[in-house]
Amino acid sequence: MLIHLPKFQPERWGLSWGGWLDNRHGEWWLLAQLALIAAHLLPPWPAPGAWGYAWPLPLALAGAILLLLGLVLAVQAFWGLGSSLTPLPDPIPGAPLVTSGAYGRCRHPLYQAVLLCSLGVSLALGSLLHLALLLALVAVLGGKARREERALELAYPDYAAYRARTPAIIPRLPWLDWRAL
Repeated sequence: MLIHLPKFQPERWGLSWGGWLDNRHGEWWLLAQLALIAAHLLPPWPAPGAWGYAWPLPLALAGAILLLLGLVLAVQAFWGLGSSLTPLPDPIPGAPLVTSGAYGRCRHPLYQAVLLCSLGVSLALGSLLHLALLLALVAVLGGKARREERALELAYPDYAAYRARTPAIIPRLPWLDWRAL
């Protein structure tokens, strides 16, 4: 079985030095997202046991399982996008709209996977810092998805119907699924 990896194509994605300066394709959303994901490498705060009790093992194990599940979902969503993959909220001109597979379950499964991984890390570590990072990711990914959807509606005539029938990131959570709003 031959696996084709998507190419790293910064020009095709619309990445440019000018964009990093003026946010023309949503580059600042990407920077915020990457900074928050990287911050998950920070040690837990408060330190485990700092409050005089050990973090419950079942919660730590549940967190590890959620992290692994999030990674699996991320891989599925990553591969499902194929040539439409871009880290920016603006779609690649001429790329097909993907609405099946992981994208039939929700419109932004990569964001869903990132949030699930963040929740997993927070639970595994019992860290208030990582809980704060999760909440910040909710805000950033919710905002990035809204910007992305404005661009998708302009690029794809069928996007409005897809949007009406498919949850955004997490079904029925107001900031992460705005179909009912």
